[in-house]
Formats: sequence, C-alpha cells, structure tokens
Amino acid sequence: MNTERRKLRRVAMASLVGTTVEWYDFFIYGTAAALALGDLFFPSLSPTAQTLSAFATFAVGFLARPLGGILFGHIGDRVGRKHVLIVTLLLMGFSTFAIGVLPTYETIGVAAPILLTVLRFVQGIAVGGEWGGAVLLGVEQAPAKRKTFYGSFAQVGSPLGGLLAAAVFALVELLPSEALHTWGWRVPFLLSVVLIAVGQIIRSKVEEVPVARPQEKARLPIGTVLRDHWTAVLLGTGAMIVTLTGFYLSTTFLTSYGTKHLGFSANNLLVGAMLVSVVQIVALPLAAILADRRGRQPVILVGALVTAALSVPLFALADTGSVLLLWVGMALFNIGRSLVYGPLPAFASALFPAEVRFTGISLCYQLAGILGGGIAPLVAVALVGEGEHYLPVALYLAATGLLSAVCVFMIGRRVDHLAEPASEKELIA
Repeated sequence: MNTERRKLRRVAMASLVGTTVEWYDFFIYGTAAALALGDLFFPSLSPTAQTLSAFATFAVGFLARPLGGILFGHIGDRVGRKHVLIVTLLLMGFSTFAIGVLPTYETIGVAAPILLTVLRFVQGIAVGGEWGGAVLLGVEQAPAKRKTFYGSFAQVGSPLGGLLAAAVFALVELLPSEALHTWGWRVPFLLSVVLIAVGQIIRSKVEEVPVARPQEKARLPIGTVLRDHWTAVLLGTGAMIVTLTGFYLSTTFLTSYGTKHLGFSANNLLVGAMLVSVVQIVALPLAAILADRRGRQPVILVGALVTAALSVPLFALADTGSVLLLWVGMALFNIGRSLVYGPLPAFASALFPAEVRFTGISLCYQLAGILGGGIAPLVAVALVGEGEHYLPVALYLAATGLLSAVCVFMIGRRVDHLAEPASEKELIA
C-alpha cells in the first residue's frame, strides 16, 4: 500500500510540476508581448502595429498546438506517455531559454522577428503534446475511484503556471523602464531553466505503464481517430469549449476591455488574474473529488450551466467600475468554470480506446484551445466594436456554456459509466 501511494504521489507531482513549467513558459510570452517585444522586435512599425505584431506571434503558439497534439499523440500512443512528457518539457525549455537570449532587431535585423516567431511555434508544439500526456499519466495509473482526482493535477498546473508568470513579471515591472526593455524582460524566460530541471528530475522517476498491447497499437493514431472516432472528437471539443473560452474572456479579453472602456488600471486586472489562479488552484481538485464521488457527467454539466448563468453577471459586475466587484465576478465565474475543467481529463479520456487515447483527447483539447483561446478574444473584440457594451460578449460566452452542456449530456448518453461515480468496471485502464 505504501509503495502504491508513493507511486501515485510521484505521478501527481510529475503531472503538476511539468504542466506548471509548460504553462509558465507559455504565459510569460503573452506578458512579454504586451510589455516589451513589440518595440524590440518590430521597431519600424507604429506603436499599434508593434503591439499587433507581437500578439500575432503569440497567436502562432495556438496554431501550433494541434500539430503538437497530433505529433506527440502519435508518439504517446505508439511508444509511451513518459517519453513524450520528457521530450515536450525539454522542447519547451529550449525554446523558452532561446527567446530569453535572442538578439533583438537592433542587433540582427529582420532575422530577430523571424526567429522569435519560429521559437513561439516550437513552444506551441510542446504545449500541444504536453496536456494529453500529463493528464493520462494521472488518469491511467490511478485507482478507478480516484482517476478524476489524479487527472486534475495536470489541470492545476495551468493556473499555478499563470500565477508564477504573473508574480515574476510583477517583480520585473518594478525595474526602471530602460532596464525592463534592455534586459529585464529576459529574466522570466531565463528563470524557466530552473523549473525545467526540477520537472525533468521528477518525471524521470515515473514508471511507464503500457496501456495497449503491441498488437493493438494503431499504425496511424490520427487516422484511426478521424475515421472511427470523429463524433467523439466533435463532442469532446464541444464539451471543452466553455472552459477555454471562459478563461481567455474572463482574463485576457477582460483585461483589454477593463482598461480601455471601464477605467481599471492594468494592476487591477493583474491582481484579478492572480486571484483567478488562486481560486482555481483550490477549486480544481475539489471539483475532481466531487466528481469521483457523485459522477463526472453531473458535475461537469452543472459547471457548464453555472458558467453560462454567470457570464452576464461577470461583465455586469465589472461594468460597475468597482474593483472589488470586478474581483468577485472573476472569482465566482472561475469557480463555476473549475467544475468543468477539474474533472475534464478523466471524462474526456473515456471517449477513446487506449490505443488512440492520447491522440484523441489532445486533438479535442487543442481544437478547443484554438476556438476558445485563439478565436474567442477576436470575436469578443468584434462584438464590442464601437458600442463599448459588454452584453453581446456575455451572451456569446453564455452560448458556449450551453453548447458545452449539450455536448456533455450527449457524451453521457454515449458512454453510460460517465454518469456514475468511478467504479472498478470503468473502461479506462
């Protein structure tokens, strides 16, 4: 029993630390893009064009994520989960450190923005392969009655990585403007080396568990998924869409909308984003524990409906101009969102057989990432337009919650055991 517990603790730490590092690296780029990258790598453009160009390289990471999911999903399904987790962490570490030492436009000219874009693309590839392996590490090795709980550790890595990124940049922003733009912005990228080393040490100690016999392995997992499980991909993507759309609209878009139209300071929104991270770090494992006891489908279904119901109040509270009410709205909304995000790995894993599970859930998550993280903020900006009113965006967010609720309900009908608390009869290995 003690040996089994130690093994599960290693699995939990490997999932948590690895995804924390991956998301820390992914998030610091977005902050650096807003603070310094525009004028350092695109100096010949206007200030607005500099910002747009910097955020365009940010979007490249989202476009690369599905490719990473397919590539590493293939390796994970054919070779093993552990191999992928080690490679993705190294790949993220290399690309992040390289950005930290990358010469600017002033030094190497047009090669600087080109290399920056390439490195951001590599970051996206790494993140695309990370999520599927990290969540399956917990889901597939945990006992049947605790699969949802151990699968949630990878989910906690996202807000924890975001919290670390926000905290590091909050310190960096204390530097004088000249220092920030010459060397200060590089510090968060270079610090990731320490986190990468810790993550690799922990992950190297995790055992590889075969989940499919050699004769059962799919020759081309992505082909099998698209041919035989395309309905599961559509439903899985739909089930995930609210939690990713909700995150980026309640943080990234709300930061832009709040500072430009509501008069909040950037610091107000930064503190709000950090509060959201703290709320999620607590709420995600609690939601997973509840799902292990009461059933995954009911908890996620309630979470999707609660998120939809809180979409208008989220923006209405922000619209009051009160910083306190803004923070309350962000916290409450993300508690509801955590009811979806926490149990999601174990819920989605049951949609696919072991031989293509890595590829299947990665494809769902990364497609939802494009729709929720890459496209949703742009849709929100278009909906606000010159009217400067939040209602169209709030209704759009609520609609994604209802879409996810419908997909979760349909998944429960397709996979009956998802509607019940975890049992030894579960299909997941």
